[in-house]
Amino acid sequence: MFFDALAPSSALQLVRFADVDAFRPAESLEDARSIPLDVTNFAAARAVVNLPACRIIVAKSFARILDTSYRAPGGMVILPMTDDLRATSSGVNLDARFFVALRGNHDCHFVEPQISYHALIMFSPLLRDRGWFDRADKLWVRVADSAAQLHARQLVLDILRTASVEPHMFETTEVAGHLQEGLLLALDDLFRIDPLAVGGAPIAGARCAKLVQQIDDYIAAYPTAPIYTADLAGAFGVSVRTLSGAVTKVRGMSLHQYIRLKRLWATRTQLLRSSGASVATCARAQGFHHLGEFAAAYRATFHEAPSATLARGRQTGLSAH
Repeated sequence: MFFDALAPSSALQLVRFADVDAFRPAESLEDARSIPLDVTNFAAARAVVNLPACRIIVAKSFARILDTSYRAPGGMVILPMTDDLRATSSGVNLDARFFVALRGNHDCHFVEPQISYHALIMFSPLLRDRGWFDRADKLWVRVADSAAQLHARQLVLDILRTASVEPHMFETTEVAGHLQEGLLLALDDLFRIDPLAVGGAPIAGARCAKLVQQIDDYIAAYPTAPIYTADLAGAFGVSVRTLSGAVTKVRGMSLHQYIRLKRLWATRTQLLRSSGASVATCARAQGFHHLGEFAAAYRATFHEAPSATLARGRQTGLSAH
């Protein structure tokens, strides 16, 4: 599985457990108690990455009965990481269509009849409220939009791989902040923020249009500055949920998709005008630090590789001289 492709680093804590006796001390630190259902085939592993305001824990768990007391003052999300997940939570059947959300304190009871892979994302209480958690001390089991769930899952894996092979990227607040912002935007999509939650008809529509214009003006004024949705929402005096709903209503896409589209166009402009910069330099200037993901998104949007755009821009510049 994907643990085989990871190696521990300064940014990635990676632990494998060969038997339940080795696993129990780690579990006791988290106020969790497991009863294995298959001791002979026991295998567990855990990978941990810290971002500025959240911690990602991806675990390979074993067939077990699990009682745990979650303490999540800033909230947490549990994502299935494979399509074959099977579990029950207090008698409710769970599979890969669902994700779990919780803020506050909650005693949970799970049965996992087989080996499973899941990600637990813990948020700092300092993180600006994004409208995900309606009430504390309650666990929600939600049906996920399949595309949003797949994107969130792939992003988590990408962050783990990056932490494994390029740990230096986590040493700067700017890059770590970019990685976290991408994850937060993906989770915004996962929680399916309703554009109608912004309000009723004509006044709400004008308000939405104004918010989108403010986003456009900000991006135009600060073309190379990192874009953090919590900062935008704070600057405009609204919640992240309201900002996201406005973009969905006016532009017909999620806030995550819209900001990525704006960044792609900004990168394209930079590539066409660049005389000496590389594709990587232009991409990173617009907040794209995963160059493989950037190249795929660029091709899907413009139907050419970013290197082809750069070459054409240089050729045009030479012709002009």
